[in-house]
Amino acid sequence: MPENALLFIHALTGLHPGSGTALGTVDLPVQRERHTQWPTIPGSSLKGILRDACRRKTAKKAKEADADEEVSAVFGPPTTDADAHAGALSLTDARILAFPVRSLRGVFAWVTCPDVLERLQRDLTLAGTNGWESKIPALDKEQAACDAGSPLLVDGNKLVLEEFEFTRIQADVTPIAEWVSTAVTDSATAARIKTHLVILYNDDFTHFVRHATEVVARIGLDYERKTVKTGALFYAEFLPPETLFYSVVLADDSRRKRKDGDKEIKASDVLRYVRERMNPVLQIGGDETIGKGLCAVRLSNGKEA
Repeated sequence: MPENALLFIHALTGLHPGSGTALGTVDLPVQRERHTQWPTIPGSSLKGILRDACRRKTAKKAKEADADEEVSAVFGPPTTDADAHAGALSLTDARILAFPVRSLRGVFAWVTCPDVLERLQRDLTLAGTNGWESKIPALDKEQAACDAGSPLLVDGNKLVLEEFEFTRIQADVTPIAEWVSTAVTDSATAARIKTHLVILYNDDFTHFVRHATEVVARIGLDYERKTVKTGALFYAEFLPPETLFYSVVLADDSRRKRKDGDKEIKASDVLRYVRERMNPVLQIGGDETIGKGLCAVRLSNGKEA
């Protein structure tokens, strides 16, 4: 019987899930959904990262890990035997949940929007997990919904995010903020989300995820002249630390052909296998050697202790 869950991703450092296509002045932009322009992380990348994490726990040598029957059953066999059977684990592309934006007060806010939350509710139904009870607030341009006692508020009912001013509307966002806070693994950040989550109008949210990213100049130096090597200057885009994503994880019974004495791997055991071997912090995206892409991850199906 299939078992589904959500994989939550909390960026601890700048994150570059690259698309490999230069657009405008940015040589290495982050990958985005075609129709929304919201950042995304490919499911194929996530599956490879999880496979590598499980391989490292299974054996020190890659060849030994690839030969491991459980790794092959969960993630699929090596490419040389790819026609033998498919893996038991499937992941969707990671979707944006909340995006950090600079605030005049309270340092920064996590912003989201009704379209993100409505899609999340649909994905929760797919994953078979519970969401929140309250309705998603209806907003107009330059309006915002947040906790009434949020430290982000200026003069009682105003928020200033980047250079834009928003007016707080009366809406109960506590159930949504509390649910989003379960995406992170540390209690301090979870408590902060409850007071710093802001729901914006869809177009305002889209503006921030498109234009409030970090664009960093990267160079290679000529050691003798101490100048930039020819062609070695480029610009890379990063999602800021504290960005939140989620991916729907779909597990099925193992599809491998069992040998005599082999134990069948059920869907629930597939999720348990990944959870037990998955490190609490994974490196996702590019620029691993300069500390980018470190993410706290949590796999939840609402049934774990």
